[in-house]
Amino acid sequence: MNKKKIINDPVYGFINIPSALIFDLIAHPWFQRLRYIKQLGMTHLVYPGALHTRFHHALGAMHLMSLAIEVLRGKGHEISKEEEEAATIAILLHDIGHGPFSHALEHTLVNGIHHEDLSMLIMEKLNLEFDGRLTSAIDIFKGNCPKKFLHQLISSQLDLDRMDYLNRDSFFTGVSEGVISFDRIIKMFNIADGELVIEEKGIYSIENFLIARRLMYWQVYLHKTVIAGEQLLVKILERAKELASGGETLFATPALQHFLQGRVSEKDFFTEERHLQQFLKLDDQDIFASVKVWENHRDKILSRLCGMLTTRSLYKTEISNDAPEQARLQLLKENAAAVLGISEEEARYFVFTDEIWNRAYNAGNSNINILLKNNVRIDIAKASDLSNLESLDKTVKKHILCYPRII
Repeated sequence: MNKKKIINDPVYGFINIPSALIFDLIAHPWFQRLRYIKQLGMTHLVYPGALHTRFHHALGAMHLMSLAIEVLRGKGHEISKEEEEAATIAILLHDIGHGPFSHALEHTLVNGIHHEDLSMLIMEKLNLEFDGRLTSAIDIFKGNCPKKFLHQLISSQLDLDRMDYLNRDSFFTGVSEGVISFDRIIKMFNIADGELVIEEKGIYSIENFLIARRLMYWQVYLHKTVIAGEQLLVKILERAKELASGGETLFATPALQHFLQGRVSEKDFFTEERHLQQFLKLDDQDIFASVKVWENHRDKILSRLCGMLTTRSLYKTEISNDAPEQARLQLLKENAAAVLGISEEEARYFVFTDEIWNRAYNAGNSNINILLKNNVRIDIAKASDLSNLESLDKTVKKHILCYPRII
């Protein structure tokens, strides 16, 4: 069978599948599952075009890896064919541990179990299935390889993961502020003392990259309506799990039922194979099919929450620098209880607060280093003449308040 396929990608054009092993990994059911998990969760409620998948993103990041390695080789750095394949596999599988609507899932059904840890677990399972041929890729993914720059291409402040999702999310949402010069940035890649650096003439492209990341967070990922949709799904799954744990029989696919009926601890997940096998059957369709059925459930809280989502009657969401006043919060809960005919304790599903954070650059974690013409390395925040770039290193915290529009 010919495994040297090409894929037509709307962002980059034709993408090559570089080896038979990588073809087999893409064809694996665990990877194919990513076709049915949207990259941006609830963002399509604001930007109708944001329906691209994690499958798209993984292939895009894989393509950028091939471009990066070609550039680094062209600058005289030795990267063997085996190392190239391992790095390509590592970036291809970096998000394979994502579940449907990861934010909601990680806060309810698989509480405390992060997708990064799941990606690592799945890669190790695949390594057994592929007779140890993923060992080098796992070492690069973990940062255990001698060539540190290979790990930095996968996980750092300027990794190919971020480069693809900014470019791709900007493309599908139509938000032009996220457009970055990915091709120019990659052309500016170099290696100094075994670490990834950016040549001095690439400073302005990196500035644009960091500013674009900040703007995309506020305009897309942390848009108040996107937050409202995500929080609504969190509350739906919380209520469904509460009912199922209390003995209520809810419609759900077998995979979703597995996580609704029992609490799965982090230890259980990583020691009992059955939990992972059920997780790998979950995708967006499991969640939405259930929500559509639950809309007619006799529990008025679950029914109303699901109806709010299916009709896009989302929470009214306020974002502010200061925490909402407790007196106002209490008044909103009392009003919600009265209008919806529920108790004040049950009103927590409809009136609540939370916090969000945005940090475009973390200078203390895998800095973006600029290689000056005199071969001195300097952090981008110091090298840039853009006065507000250092401010991107600060974590901005905001408070959110959600409540129904009918109160």
